[in-house]
Amino acid sequence: MTLVGIIANPASGKDIRRLVAHGSVFDNIEKVNIVRRVLLGLEATGVERVLYMPDYFGIVPMALEHVHLNMTVEPLKMYCEGTQDDSTLAAKLLEDEGAKCLIILGGDGTNRAVAKGSVAVPFMSVSTGTNNIFPCMVEGTIAGMAAGFIATGAVSAEEGTFKTKRLDVMIDGRPSDIALVDVALYDDIFLGSKAIWNMEKVKELVLTQAKPSNIGLSSIGGMVIKRPLPQDKGLHIVLGPLDSGEGLKITAPVAPGLIKAVKVLDSREISMEDEIVFDMSPAVIALDGEREVELLPGKKASVRLSKNGPRVVDIERTMWLAVQRGRMTNHGK
Repeated sequence: MTLVGIIANPASGKDIRRLVAHGSVFDNIEKVNIVRRVLLGLEATGVERVLYMPDYFGIVPMALEHVHLNMTVEPLKMYCEGTQDDSTLAAKLLEDEGAKCLIILGGDGTNRAVAKGSVAVPFMSVSTGTNNIFPCMVEGTIAGMAAGFIATGAVSAEEGTFKTKRLDVMIDGRPSDIALVDVALYDDIFLGSKAIWNMEKVKELVLTQAKPSNIGLSSIGGMVIKRPLPQDKGLHIVLGPLDSGEGLKITAPVAPGLIKAVKVLDSREISMEDEIVFDMSPAVIALDGEREVELLPGKKASVRLSKNGPRVVDIERTMWLAVQRGRMTNHGK
């Protein structure tokens, strides 16, 4: 049976950036509505079975109310702790079950957690978070249909998805964590509320993306390079005090409605497998905009650009290919 997995994070879109910046709240009822449309889109393409991550809000069970579906929709057999580890475990289980596509509702942090569990299954990432660089804004019906065309093989993963980069974080040479968009060296000793908004404490950045149209730390890279970053490259940026006489002063949207000036002391492109060493401890390392790793005194952190990011559904290309192959055409009926 053609299987698709759904991982809907009930906590996305609610972090402290609603207080320190101007991020909008993405409530869970809207996630229910999106998932309902996703399910209808999946069934329309011939998907036979859906497994989903259970959660404390009951997003998928609520989405199943008031709709009749012929495909099987069941929860994964897992215990949920209400943390990002739930998404990581769900991704591992879905890969083991043979899922052909993962539909993810969340922001950069949710997609990062899923990527820690699986990068072998294509992602259909639907934005319901804060900065939303990795996932995209897409109507739920179309997300479900595009994922369904990939899962059923109407469009192959080679044709209808694209490969992404990631950043591997090492502590004393050993793998510690990953990021999909940005890694920041943050001059603090506590994780605190996780989200970053005090740019004076950001000392270095390593980016897989650098676009002035992004929101978040990767927008700084877009203001620096002033042209698209090649697919096989990343960017390393060193920041300094605003009152420093050296460097380039730029202004960037580092959070929703939060436009800050920063001083760039140095920036350079990096290639695949290049490793950036952070020569500072104690400190905190932020991954995709959230403080996640405490770097203890005497420890050394490094970041390596890797080509082993997840494959992501190219929605427009997938939909065009499905139409060209007659998947939405029924002549004479």
